[in-house]
Amino acid sequence: MAAPGARSCNLSGLLPAQTSLEYALLDAVTQEEKDGLVYQYLQKVDGWEQDLSVPEFPEGLEWLNTEEPISVYKDLCGKVVVLDFFTYCCINCIHLLPDLHALEHTYSDKDGLLIVGVHSAKFPNEKVLDNLRSAVLRYNITHPVVNDVDASLWQELEVSCWPTLIILGPRGNMLFSLIGEGHKENLFLYTSIALKYYKDRGQIRANKIGIKLYKDSLPPSPLLFPGKIAVDHVSNRLVIADTGHHRILVVWKNGQTQHSIGGPNPGRKDGIFSESSFNSPQGVAIMNNIIYVADTENHLIRKIDLEAEMVSTVAGIGIQGTDKEGGAKGDEQPISSPWDVVFGRSGSEVQRDNILWIAMAGTHQIWALLLDCGRLPKKNELKKGTCLRFAGSGNEENRNNAYPHKAGFAQPSGLSLAAEDPWSCLFVADSESSTNLFAFGDVDGVGIDARLQHPLGVTWDKKRNLLYVADSYNHKIKVVDPKTKNCTTLAGTGNASNIIGSSFTDSTFNEPGGLCIGENGQLLYVADTNNHQIKVLDLETKTVSVFPVFRSENAVVDGPSLAEKPKTLPKLPKSAPGIRLSPVAASPGQTLQFKLRLDLPSGTKLTEGASSCWFLSAEGNEWLLQGQIPSGEIESISNQPTISLQIPGDCLSLEAVLSISVFLYYCSADSSACMMKGVLFSQPLQITDTQQDCIPPVELKYIF
Repeated sequence: MAAPGARSCNLSGLLPAQTSLEYALLDAVTQEEKDGLVYQYLQKVDGWEQDLSVPEFPEGLEWLNTEEPISVYKDLCGKVVVLDFFTYCCINCIHLLPDLHALEHTYSDKDGLLIVGVHSAKFPNEKVLDNLRSAVLRYNITHPVVNDVDASLWQELEVSCWPTLIILGPRGNMLFSLIGEGHKENLFLYTSIALKYYKDRGQIRANKIGIKLYKDSLPPSPLLFPGKIAVDHVSNRLVIADTGHHRILVVWKNGQTQHSIGGPNPGRKDGIFSESSFNSPQGVAIMNNIIYVADTENHLIRKIDLEAEMVSTVAGIGIQGTDKEGGAKGDEQPISSPWDVVFGRSGSEVQRDNILWIAMAGTHQIWALLLDCGRLPKKNELKKGTCLRFAGSGNEENRNNAYPHKAGFAQPSGLSLAAEDPWSCLFVADSESSTNLFAFGDVDGVGIDARLQHPLGVTWDKKRNLLYVADSYNHKIKVVDPKTKNCTTLAGTGNASNIIGSSFTDSTFNEPGGLCIGENGQLLYVADTNNHQIKVLDLETKTVSVFPVFRSENAVVDGPSLAEKPKTLPKLPKSAPGIRLSPVAASPGQTLQFKLRLDLPSGTKLTEGASSCWFLSAEGNEWLLQGQIPSGEIESISNQPTISLQIPGDCLSLEAVLSISVFLYYCSADSSACMMKGVLFSQPLQITDTQQDCIPPVELKYIF
């Protein structure tokens, strides 16, 4: 079946009709009314003279979880299809996965439903198939996933947000779109009625799609995507969050497992060790035979009592919360995707740790769980068990502020405490504000000149007064001197592989996610997540080794690493407006200045995790850009950059067109969706030997 002629090929064509439907649904009271409204909507959309058809998947794309590439107009004909446009680092995309899992358990391809993940990368590291494969395994994605490296389908359909769902009918015709997370009710409503509507018309086919899960062909391993690790400084033990196996391991330093708690499948159950279960646990902290666990995908903080061999819940209610203040008793307080935990004290006068600090990735905040009565800054005395926000506005942003509640984080994922003077501070790995989408983000340097890429872990070395960082997407371990603010590479080549070299700098890692210090500062333990190993870095001898974990059961691991493809600048969306400026006359050697004057929509803000940028091009007249600065960042709407271009002394043409492409990445106020917009300014240039007067700056104005 060939793709039919379409009246449009982007989401804007759906907007008027779907907006009317959504308003009508707000007034509907009963489920019968809602079902009827959606059914009537489908009758209207299905009756359009021409379908809003999606383009075919481009040839040559890499597919996961399928026997062969999938065709929209061959394999998916007769199916209701949910396209999930996602990027695997995005917490909003991760929050959406349970809804998709639930939908898959309700309807199968025999019922006429198929979900296809369309991976449109945010960071350069995410474009690499091997890294995407690891994420598909880590998050237990069992539907087909296509690696749309150049975001070609994203551009064709004019998608602008992570995540975005597009629901298709059996002819590849677009029916609905859902932007951001939190739309489970409408996702099920739209999908179920679409299946009924097209079954009533005999257009649903029950043929099976050739699914071949990559994990089914992999060899066993004792660890699967270990996320975080902690040292018990009293006993001779490590605590490992064996995230992919949904369990916590307590392991002696010789590698023998003392306790395996939870796993191998996800679950949520308290009780004795043999009955308890977790769902993708991350952060762990141990003290006095008590382990606290960030049970990430259960949205819980769990407590493991090693003496009583019992697991209990101390914070969270088991479903994702949206509360950004807190203050309730822990087990009554909803929380969202806790990613790390660390012990701390509420004040210098307190003699023992009475707080558990929590990196709350889901709401972009730092929270506190009171392990005993205590007081936080500007708070009254708090009861034991209280769970509340300590820092972070809840907006996804990179904002420093003297008032903790006004500070901004972007998916904080790692914590470490430097309790001793003069530091007395909590270090945070703020993963999504590490770099922008286009810079590789791997630069050693001082302060803001240093670059990281999606760091997930930090640990404090009080012996040397240094901070170690798991620079995850750069596949490196870095070290920061907080006194000088100097950040340098400690270990790793930057290549995602698994090589134990003769030194730190020729050894390799693959998205390390957590780390901790042991043996009085001699050893640095690293959770080398995508290599399914714990690496040990001896900070005195500068050698690397693999920590042995004795196999206790069969489990899957990831496959071999693949070479990374070259990183390229993104393409402007098809919907990006083009603005042609008035011609400018200039002479060789003269400098032109272009001042950006861009305005965001009301109620939105720049996304620090994928910094906005500009870049120059001059098709057919590339000589114009020799020796120029071809690109730069837009860090603030209130302080936008001025772009300079010096006309070369030797001009190969008297006429040229300079193109200035601008990308803005911004989020809605509640950070539920991230948007990408672009605009293209075309500046015609007339080169003349006549010396020109001083040319005023050209203003590049646009309101998004």
